[in-house]
Amino acid sequence: MTNSQLGEVLLAVLLLLLAANLLGQLFRRLRQPKVVGEILAGILLGPTVFGKIAPGFTADLFGADKADHRAVVLGFLYNLGLLMLMFVSGCAAQHLLGEQNRKATAWILGVGTPLPFVIALLAAPLLPLDEFTGVAGSKEAVVLVFAAATAVTSIPVITKIFYDLGILHTRFASLQLGSAVLEDIALWGVLSVATAIAAATIDTTGDELAATIGTHVAVNLGYVIIALTVMPAVLRRLSRAEWNVVARNSPVAWMLIVFLGYVSLAAALDVTLAFAGLLAGFGVMGGMKGTEQERFRAPMQSIGDVAGHFFVPLYFAIVGYRLDLSKTFDPLMLAGFLIGTSLVVFLSVGLGAKLAGMSRLDIVNIAVTRNARGGPGIVMASVAFDAGIINATFYTALVLTAVLTSQACGFWLDYVLRKGWPLLSGADLRRRGIEPVPEELPSIR
Repeated sequence: MTNSQLGEVLLAVLLLLLAANLLGQLFRRLRQPKVVGEILAGILLGPTVFGKIAPGFTADLFGADKADHRAVVLGFLYNLGLLMLMFVSGCAAQHLLGEQNRKATAWILGVGTPLPFVIALLAAPLLPLDEFTGVAGSKEAVVLVFAAATAVTSIPVITKIFYDLGILHTRFASLQLGSAVLEDIALWGVLSVATAIAAATIDTTGDELAATIGTHVAVNLGYVIIALTVMPAVLRRLSRAEWNVVARNSPVAWMLIVFLGYVSLAAALDVTLAFAGLLAGFGVMGGMKGTEQERFRAPMQSIGDVAGHFFVPLYFAIVGYRLDLSKTFDPLMLAGFLIGTSLVVFLSVGLGAKLAGMSRLDIVNIAVTRNARGGPGIVMASVAFDAGIINATFYTALVLTAVLTSQACGFWLDYVLRKGWPLLSGADLRRRGIEPVPEELPSIR
């Protein structure tokens, strides 16, 4: 790459990063999810807005086709941002299953997660799947993506909303994140199966298709089981080893080496890379306690800061840039998917929360939060679109649904806190003879 070409790439990165952070901070001040502003930055700079005003200049700035050096580098940063987002989310997925939340988590996870997925599976054949299907031409894969996109919850977005509202320490946050982590692990497994079906549909037929899918499912299942059960203990032992000078002297480098190792192995085994990033974060921080957790807290914070202010905003800005709402926006598809899936999630999660003994306000708070699709919803849409499972129109509907549901979550929780209402009343604990400990909430009236 010549100096001129490098300068062109850096200018494109500069504009995307600047716009994403400026609009992200603006939306944060408006008490809205930062991710919405980051996606909007890409929409403004992309073919939807600026591309209509100066299409030639936009092509010169960001690349006219996939082979262009600017498009190649931005594509790399897009994928690295996705992986870093999942890695940081996995690292944060610790200490989430507190004893007081186990019964409620079991009900919400046992009813609120599988019910939307099953309802979506049953409803999918009644829908015009041809209008959703991508170049892979696999309706089976489309059905799985449709069901997973209905049930998914955004760990990164709701974590960020909880942090911005000052409620990350509460039982409400712990309950939501604990069930969402387990739910998303299962749904990412479904997505990996869908990508395998799509790839096999293109390359094979008949018995070869069944064998390919079976092998892929077995490999993914083995990868997940080992990553969740064996690797956290192995990595803890390795991080404490006297001979491991990297972990001892440069914890940041050690964590990134683990991250790259997980992703590289996943690529070799044809495991969905975004899923591998999530498991890498879970593995590197899994089960750490006391001084060991403190030793890696600052390095994790450093990685999270770089990811959160550089790689992740770039990822979401490029997501927005890839949306051409003038060509791929179907208001009826968006309205149908948004309203239909939201109702299914509200009813399913509400039933699980009711069976757990929650009060009416508790149920509303939990359902609105669990409906926030956010980052994972967008990542799932991106992975499915890149794999040719879904077309550009359905991809746009999934991304906009993720944005709108995340905005609704941020707005509602902010409203509840401003009213001085409890996030969780503790009714479920009182029914079990446990008096809930009052939690200190931020004063934001």
